[in-house]
Amino acid sequence: LRFKVRDAGKIVSKVAYIGLGINFYGQKEILGIWISESEGAKFWMHVLNDMKNRGVEDILIACVDGLKGFPEAIKAMFPNTDVQVCVVHQIRHTIMFIAHKDRKKFCEELKSVYVAPSAEAGMDALKEMQERWPQYRLHLKNWENQWSNLIPFFEYPQPIRRMVYTTNTIENLNRQFRKVTKTTQVFPHDDALIKLLWLAQADITQKWIMATRHWGEVMAQLNILFPDRMQF
Repeated sequence: LRFKVRDAGKIVSKVAYIGLGINFYGQKEILGIWISESEGAKFWMHVLNDMKNRGVEDILIACVDGLKGFPEAIKAMFPNTDVQVCVVHQIRHTIMFIAHKDRKKFCEELKSVYVAPSAEAGMDALKEMQERWPQYRLHLKNWENQWSNLIPFFEYPQPIRRMVYTTNTIENLNRQFRKVTKTTQVFPHDDALIKLLWLAQADITQKWIMATRHWGEVMAQLNILFPDRMQF
């Protein structure tokens, strides 16, 4: 979330980063709010270290939207975590460069990559697309470059896939934050921004009392996938 904040007599653009998690009982939790002018591996290490100091002991699967240096920082702080790049963000980034006349057919064929039954089948579908769409080979090459961070969800059953293939959950949360902050053009300082976001999240999370849909089924599958880490 981007905001204008007064800093040392100047109005600068700053970003509020929101961490959202699903706990052992299937309930959503906001893990923290961090303000920064720039991002990178060092900043993400600070974020993850902060989360760890406040009680996050383990992360089974982390879904991120391609933020630079974030997957590497997660692996450094939580080496056993599966890092999944948001497939929806990857799709959006790709189709930005596709000609309008080709877009519908291209998207239909691209679906064969991310709904494939396995990572191997997905890569085969990607190679076929590169042959059929040579004019977009460069943009499909980006899928190949990101493949190691895109393929973890192929190993999961469908209920888990549906939870981790997109960061839409946090985007929905961000929309609720924007409703609260849209009337403020410039914040006087970082603390004013943090306080407003914190009060907003306190109100938003009061409604988060129900477990995620089909959580019992998801838990049973997580117990099989991560038997040594799923302990009450």
